[in-house]
Amino acid sequence: MTTPEETSPPLDPVELTTPRLHLRPYTLEDAPTLERLAGVREVAATTLSIPHPYPPGGGAEWIGRHEAARREGRGLPFAVIERATGDLVGGIGLTVNAAHARAELGYWIAVPRWGEGFATEAGVAVVDHGFRTLGLHRIDAHHMTGNPASGRVLAKLGMRPEGTLRGHILKWGSFEDIALWGIMRAEWESG
Repeated sequence: MTTPEETSPPLDPVELTTPRLHLRPYTLEDAPTLERLAGVREVAATTLSIPHPYPPGGGAEWIGRHEAARREGRGLPFAVIERATGDLVGGIGLTVNAAHARAELGYWIAVPRWGEGFATEAGVAVVDHGFRTLGLHRIDAHHMTGNPASGRVLAKLGMRPEGTLRGHILKWGSFEDIALWGIMRAEWESG
């Protein structure tokens, strides 16, 4: 017996453009830069799944799983590229649960580019794609409460705080609280 998640329609690889950014599928050529930028302690410390240090070859392995995730309708990851330079400056994506018409937004930005508004700019494009093109009912996200900058990004995307899970994850030997955020299609449409 298959579940609705196992029979989700494939997600087409797409590219999104904003005034300063080009969001596109990762390529294997991105792997070394991904490992170098995402694997720094400051970035890895703010996420559950990015390792520090990023193991050699780990970027290519992660990128290699993207096609299956798209084909199975589970994930839509984007490399965040600065249009002016062509440089990889971060990553963003949706983890989709088609059975419930919802997705989780996740992102990271390279430390030298923090504070430039790239997460918000990319987030607006991806949330718009999720509602307008994928027909989602809800998009949610979470962040460690020790990373309030991420909460400010989510607020700028129109998300609302929905609660805190106390001591929810174990990160590098410490239990961390997680703040939950979400936006419904109707809120996005009226925003």
